[in-house]
Amino acid sequence: MTSIGDVFAVLDLSVTAGDLELRGISDDDIVTLGALAAQGIHSPDRMPFSFPWTDVPPDELPLNFAQYHWRTRADFSPAAWVLNLGVWSRGELVGVQGVQTSNFVVRRTGETGSWLGAVHQGRGLGTVMRQVMCVLLFEHLGFTEVTSGAFADNAASLAVSRKVGYRVNGTERYERRGELAEMTMLALNPDELVRPDLSVEVSGAERVRQLIGVSD
Repeated sequence: MTSIGDVFAVLDLSVTAGDLELRGISDDDIVTLGALAAQGIHSPDRMPFSFPWTDVPPDELPLNFAQYHWRTRADFSPAAWVLNLGVWSRGELVGVQGVQTSNFVVRRTGETGSWLGAVHQGRGLGTVMRQVMCVLLFEHLGFTEVTSGAFADNAASLAVSRKVGYRVNGTERYERRGELAEMTMLALNPDELVRPDLSVEVSGAERVRQLIGVSD
């Protein structure tokens, strides 16, 4: 072994579609992404995340962000794992697209989640990066379903889900900043996926399949 990617295969995973690329997040990328998140992802009067990780002072967010990503690496096992990929658009790191799951070898499902820096929103990137991620999950990592969720007042996230093919799969009640908020639950199977117009190229998926215990 000659690199950290040889040790942790996620860091050598790459998915490209035109000038968009999703790939494993290095420590240097964590620094860049933490600074981007600290610049803002959403307006201060809104909270789009079920876990309010952005509700901290901006100077604390980069370390919290790094610690979270280090934990996901340390805890990664076939029993439960989080796969977070950095999103590059035209060579610039603009956000994160991820999925989390447990007992995947049996369940073959997981929940997708993502974010983009505020300066990169409104360009259609959210739709394409989710489409590309779903191609990876369904066609290369053995998923038979993916789920997601968005608060009922998060129109942008719900619009992305519709464009990708997710269907509404019920609602759940959450506490958000001390108040009741309704979460729209969504689900997607391979036949429903609206693929991106661009060809999707994947590198490094076979070693990730071995890492998560998938043999078929």
